[in-house]
Amino acid sequence: MVPLCQAEVLYFAKSVEITGVRSETISVPQEIKALQLWKEIETRHPGLADVRNQILFAVHQEYVELGDQLLLLQPGDEIAVIPH
Repeated sequence: MVPLCQAEVLYFAKSVEITGVRSETISVPQEIKALQLWKEIETRHPGLADVRNQILFAVHQEYVELGDQLLLLQPGDEIAVIPH
């Protein structure tokens, strides 16, 4: 079983309006595919589904495609949700 870690999700622009928060801490597996991580975030804030195709997603301050890319997260990592 993959251990869980606490990661900080930062929301910008329209995603702040949708979620009602600028940031939050979530507990996710340390090894997770980018799309699964997005789905974890979307589960918390279903309104984000409406802007999914307009989102830039960044992990470790690098843009990430919402696909099968495996992410290796460490506790305290920042995940940015940036509408464009």
